[in-house]
Amino acid sequence: MSALRNYALVTVAYWAFTLTDGALRMLVLLHFHALGYTPIQLAFLFLFYELFGVVTNLVGGWLASRMGLRVTLLGGLALQVVALVMLGLVASSWSKTLSVAYVMGAQSLSGIAKDLTKMSAKSTLKLLVPENQESSLFKWVAILTGSKNALKGAGFFVGGLLLSVLGYRDSLLAMASGLGLVLVGSFVSLPHELGKSKGKSKFKGLLSKTRAVNVLSAARFFLFGARDIWFVVAVPVFLTVNLGWTFTEVGSFLAVWVIGYGVIQSASPVLIRRWTGGRAPQGRAAQVLAFILAVVTACVAGGLTAGFAPAVVILAGLGLFGVVFALNSSVHSYLILAYSDGDKVAMNVGFYYMANAGGRLVGTLLSGMVFQVAGVGGCLWASTAFAAAAGAIALKLPRIERVVAMGDAKIEGSD
Repeated sequence: MSALRNYALVTVAYWAFTLTDGALRMLVLLHFHALGYTPIQLAFLFLFYELFGVVTNLVGGWLASRMGLRVTLLGGLALQVVALVMLGLVASSWSKTLSVAYVMGAQSLSGIAKDLTKMSAKSTLKLLVPENQESSLFKWVAILTGSKNALKGAGFFVGGLLLSVLGYRDSLLAMASGLGLVLVGSFVSLPHELGKSKGKSKFKGLLSKTRAVNVLSAARFFLFGARDIWFVVAVPVFLTVNLGWTFTEVGSFLAVWVIGYGVIQSASPVLIRRWTGGRAPQGRAAQVLAFILAVVTACVAGGLTAGFAPAVVILAGLGLFGVVFALNSSVHSYLILAYSDGDKVAMNVGFYYMANAGGRLVGTLLSGMVFQVAGVGGCLWASTAFAAAAGAIALKLPRIERVVAMGDAKIEGSD
């Protein structure tokens, strides 16, 4: 019962954080776009958010293994409250240079907060699911990840709505107050020993990973780069400039997209079970899905090049892209836990999400730069290349074999 209680507490905190994270992204993007910022300037607003996520995931796993997942989770919630308050202090009278620099600094705290919280929540799952129950692990990972993305999508809607109703500053202060209450509740309720390693993890072990973790992390880098190259800046700006959508309409559409993406992730165990014969997925699933994603993205880019209606091509392409990407991401999220033993899970998950954040960082920069030079079509072709690279790297993923008599896991061969 205590394990279920801990899972519920961590999940609720993660959900609350995710709602504010999605709303914050939409608030910042739409507010500063309305002030006349260029796509490249918009991309730079999120630069430190992604950059500090890389560092946080690397060091955060080591901190969690030594100090416990409770400390890293509470730290993530507290930093997000501070970031929301800081961003609410931006004045329209500031110069663009000062505003960009200040927002980048505040976003760095939000980036640290996001990855501390995510790493803590995902690592907790490995500790709560019994050993040798791979199908159950895949199911719970999919539910947590899918619900997170559904709530992030809801956050996009909330962000666009709050910007229209309350304005920029009041929206941020309201979110800071709500998340502050969640922080206090988590501080009181979470056990102090949650997620502490039995031994003291050495700092030099941060980059010393198994081949399986290294390969999966590299594939994750390109997978998330493929998404953010056209999703972070290109799609919202395209919807507002080319289609003339309002803030609320953009926020609502992206909310529906991310919620649908989260629903697919939650349902991925059922969908993939038909392909794997009821077993948990292996590396082959990550390979095939990444190549399918590359084909889908290339078809969307080709549709634009061929002169089809841009609105239809982009919106339909986003839907199909979201389905394939959600399945691929769920498989990755399961594999990193399957490749890790319980005592090192926080460090492995931290390293893996460091690569995830690196892919988002590069994707965010390319989204602004490529969009300004080559439009949404250029972003799509760059995304295609990244998805193909993710599939090529995933060809090296090893197979997970279970030795039933011993109850141990071993990784051998390639799948």
